[in-house]
Amino acid sequence: MKYTIYKDQRPVYLQLYKHLRRDIIEGIYPYGSKLPSKRLLADETGVSTVTVEHAYALLCDEGYAQSRQRSGYFVVFRQSDGFAAATMSPPAPHTPHVPRHYPDFSLSILSKTMRKVLTDYEEAILEKSPNSGCTELREALQQYLARNRGIRVDIDQIVIGSGSEYLYGLIIELLGRDRIFAIESPSYKKIEQVYRAAEICYESLPLAQDGIDSRALFASRAHILHTTPYRSFPSGVTASASKRHEYIRWVEAADRYIIEDDFESEFSVFVKPTETLFSLSDQDNVIYLNTFSKTISPALRIAYMVLPENLVATFSDKLGFYSCTVPTYMQLVLAQLLNNGDFERHINRVRRNKRKSGAQS
Repeated sequence: MKYTIYKDQRPVYLQLYKHLRRDIIEGIYPYGSKLPSKRLLADETGVSTVTVEHAYALLCDEGYAQSRQRSGYFVVFRQSDGFAAATMSPPAPHTPHVPRHYPDFSLSILSKTMRKVLTDYEEAILEKSPNSGCTELREALQQYLARNRGIRVDIDQIVIGSGSEYLYGLIIELLGRDRIFAIESPSYKKIEQVYRAAEICYESLPLAQDGIDSRALFASRAHILHTTPYRSFPSGVTASASKRHEYIRWVEAADRYIIEDDFESEFSVFVKPTETLFSLSDQDNVIYLNTFSKTISPALRIAYMVLPENLVATFSDKLGFYSCTVPTYMQLVLAQLLNNGDFERHINRVRRNKRKSGAQS
């Protein structure tokens, strides 16, 4: 397979990775097939074998391929996974979850940023925030998501709130209390608590080793799937590439939505962060959520969600009157951390430390 690589555009290995990923998804390289050797692919594309190796490493990180010693790289992605006829997957191992502690965000950087915001904005920090959040923060998030998560949206699609639980409540009101929700089992305790407190009908779908069990998902009566594909808590299960595409096929049915909880994904040790369901879907039916409680501090209480375009007007009509629950001052501080690179430098430090500790263990 001949690929065109533009050496004057973006990282070359990412171009090659995207070509290979597309051909795997489209079945040109079917499940179980061997991918071209590094040397052959390097000769065909005019790139180095190191570049090919980086592209293959990304495919392995995301669950599209698998490296086999002295044999090469093989496709482990299956487009057919997830239909009702699928074999029942083995259950996820129920091992106790070990709390992870990451290095704290630098207090000196945080305090310096706070002082700068006080100096730059003065009395403006006392002004009421727009209901969906300050423009400065939503613009900073818009650029951050495009850079790091492959999510390209208008700022009107971004809504700021004081923690994930608050945003869960808004989503319930947005999508309707008459809907059936589905959550992972086991699941983050507060997700279930929020739905139970709101008296929402929900189903618990068992987790297998690579994500929600296929039979349970396609047999469910749910209209909305609430999933944490990066790493489910407390099981630690990460959805494979095949499973993420399975979720996308499930949500293609009429009037379905996915709530993608991307908590803690910033600390992935992979070279490239795992694909989001929001960026994979072309049906405009995924709501993306994340928070800064782990990346900066649980005391910060700032979370955000990204709405599909088709829900922006509905959100404005039904819930646009809700005041933003995050103080203007803290929104401006976070916007400054995102814009000046301090937030991403912190994330990169943590990821480097995780890679080192993993290599040493």
